[in-house]
Amino acid sequence: MPTEPDASAPNAEQAALWGDLYVERWTHFRPVVTAGAAAHSDVALRRHPPAAGARVLDVGCGFGETSLALARAVGPRGAVTGLDLSEPFLTVAREEARGAGLAHVTFRRGDAQTERFTPDHDLVFSRFGVMFFQDPVAAFANLRGALRPGGTLMAIVWRRLDENEWATLPRKIALAHLPAPEKPAVTGPWPAPGPFSLAKPDVTRAILKEAGWTAIEIEPIDTEMTVGQTIEEALAYQLSMGPAGEVMREAKELAAAKRPAIEHDLAKVLRAHATPRGVLLHAASWCVTASA
Repeated sequence: MPTEPDASAPNAEQAALWGDLYVERWTHFRPVVTAGAAAHSDVALRRHPPAAGARVLDVGCGFGETSLALARAVGPRGAVTGLDLSEPFLTVAREEARGAGLAHVTFRRGDAQTERFTPDHDLVFSRFGVMFFQDPVAAFANLRGALRPGGTLMAIVWRRLDENEWATLPRKIALAHLPAPEKPAVTGPWPAPGPFSLAKPDVTRAILKEAGWTAIEIEPIDTEMTVGQTIEEALAYQLSMGPAGEVMREAKELAAAKRPAIEHDLAKVLRAHATPRGVLLHAASWCVTASA
């Protein structure tokens, strides 16, 4: 039986969120989330394909889509370990790995900031999974300890909020009707945990250098991201997830009262982005690579 998250652990708040609040939403919108995120990781893995036979640690693996893709890339002589805070996500990941016949991919619950690793991996990979550390320097130093000398980090992180139409467009409309959420308190030298905490390259470089990484490269990825196959799905997704979802959650009863007006205004804007491939909005990320 998995243990409950330790309330005194460094990332206890994130462990609680990913083990409870986010599970239902991410499960419901999994096809949308997966398609949107894959638009970024597909580019990164084409640019930097893992070597056949490599041993890979996939941090924040979620439902395991990236772990399975990495397992296929490294082949049966390699090995992939998916790590995540959420046991419900990992249950799905294990089932899908068994169904795919990929015996060289395994999953375990753990916090990348504090998990004890052995230095036997060639690659630490993460798709949108390393922006939520309470102490990012400690976390990235710990991840460096999972690699053989000369091993590689490859992490995909969001660029600035204002560069990501999928985030700014629905948030702007929600804020026309609702108050802005309080900004999280910054208690140290680095940005508070959150999806855009590594959006500034100079901040990311400083964190990685302090954590002992070298040969740091930060490359942009720009793509069109699916936020729903239909306008209705896009509305439900964007008002549940991401920055607009945060505005709605924080406003509580007021958000429920204003939702019809917000949906009306957002639907009017989203119609201009409807295509045969779904509702597409621009998305911008960084592909960060570094050497141990």
